[in-house]
Amino acid sequence: MIRVSNVAKSFGKVKAVSNVSFEAPDGAITGLLGPNGAGKSTTLRILYTVLRPDQGSASVDGHDVVSASLAARSATGALPHGSGPYPRLTARENVRYYGQLNGMSGAALERRIDELADMLEMNDFLERRTKGFSQGQRTKVALARALVHSPRNVILDEPTNGLDVMATRALRELIRKLRDAGHCVLFSSHVMQEVAALCDEIVIIGRGEVVASGSPDQLREQTGEANLEDAFVKAIGSVEGLE
Repeated sequence: MIRVSNVAKSFGKVKAVSNVSFEAPDGAITGLLGPNGAGKSTTLRILYTVLRPDQGSASVDGHDVVSASLAARSATGALPHGSGPYPRLTARENVRYYGQLNGMSGAALERRIDELADMLEMNDFLERRTKGFSQGQRTKVALARALVHSPRNVILDEPTNGLDVMATRALRELIRKLRDAGHCVLFSSHVMQEVAALCDEIVIIGRGEVVASGSPDQLREQTGEANLEDAFVKAIGSVEGLE
C-alpha cells in the first residue's frame, strides 16, 4: 500500500505540490490525474525516492520514503516518464543490472528475466543492444527493469505514451494481471479512455492539491456528469476557475 499525507514540494518560488494526501491500496489500480503542471510527476518522484518532500510524509508498505528510503525503494517498481534503457546494453543486460541493484544474482535472476521476457513478449529482442529500439520495445525493457525484483508496489508515469495500439492493449492487460495478483498499482495518464478502462480508484490533482477522489462511478456522481472526461474537467475547473 502507498500512503501520501499532506505532501508539499517547491522548486524555488514555484510550488509544484502544496497539499496532497491519498492512499493507493493493494489489489487495486489507482489513477493519478491532472493537467500538465498539476504536480503528478513530482508526487510520483517523491514516492520512488528521487525527491524529498518539503513537508508531509509518504510511505510504501509502511516504509517512509525519506527515513527508510532503501526499504521503500525495494518495495517499489518504478517506470518514470521518459525512462529509457541504456543503449549500449542488451535488453537482458539492462534488466539484469536492475536485478543486481536489488540484490538478485545467478540462476534465479536469469530465470526471472526469462519469465519477464515471456510475459512482455521480449524474446525476439532480448539479446539485442537497445540502441535503435522502437518506443514499444524501450517501454517493455523499462517495465521489465521495474518488475524484475517482484515489487509489491508498481508506479507507472504515463506508461503507454508513444505506444501503438497493440502494445498499449498488452500493457493494459499486464496492469490488470498485477492488480489481480494483489499488487498496488499507481499510474498517471492523460488518456481518459485508459483511466476509465483500468482504474478502481482515481485521484485528481489540480494546482498541487487533490481536488477530487473516488471510484469512476463516485466521481461521476460527485460532479453530476455522465462520463468520466466531463467529470474530470468539472473537478479541475473548480480549482482552475473555469466554471
